[in-house]
Amino acid sequence: MLRVENIDVYYGKNRALQNVSLRVEKGQLVTLMGANGTGKTTILNCISRFLRHKKGTIHYEGKRIDKFRAEQVVQLGISQVSQNRDLFSGMSVYDNLRLGGILENDEKKLEGNFQRVYQWFPVLREREGQAAGSLSGGEQQMLAIGRALMLRPSCILLDEPTTGLAPLIVKEIIKIIGNMIAEGMSVLWVSQDAIKATALAQYYYILRDGKVVAEGSTSSLPENKKDFFRSYYI
Repeated sequence: MLRVENIDVYYGKNRALQNVSLRVEKGQLVTLMGANGTGKTTILNCISRFLRHKKGTIHYEGKRIDKFRAEQVVQLGISQVSQNRDLFSGMSVYDNLRLGGILENDEKKLEGNFQRVYQWFPVLREREGQAAGSLSGGEQQMLAIGRALMLRPSCILLDEPTTGLAPLIVKEIIKIIGNMIAEGMSVLWVSQDAIKATALAQYYYILRDGKVVAEGSTSSLPENKKDFFRSYYI
């Protein structure tokens, strides 16, 4: 469904990604792991076209999209949830969600999307008139994910969706990621928590110094995952 092939990315003269390739199949959860500064977010931003790469190609459902604008990528069905959430803090929960569904012109479908998000995140219904900036960190993360779901994407890019959250909220977010897969969505999940991510994902990639240094099916991982991942995170 999503194919990134041999991309290089530079920030000035510094190469952030070198010959990186990855694939996400339809309905598959793939986790992209590695320490801070290895290029994980850079890959997501290239897919969403917030960032231009120097070399390589990106295809989605058979279409080459690396020449597209960011808004065209959204129209194809790819949504991204950034690590910073990027909410409009002074606007209400409802209005943040409404902006997420701005491309939907059918009011009945739009209302259905609201109800689906509220079903997955009941607290957002309770807080719909509240300013996004007044929510707790966990509630803001739920709102960021809910906003990305408002257009019913076929593929969602999640950048560290559980980082810094309380254990109960992490459990809830992971449950929602499971719901996405159950509905047939494809998910590319950037995570530093290798154990949690590979417990849910079907495939993994590990980045180090802007390169893919390991990949494989999560079912083939050794029993002692901690020691295996530790060798790549050093």
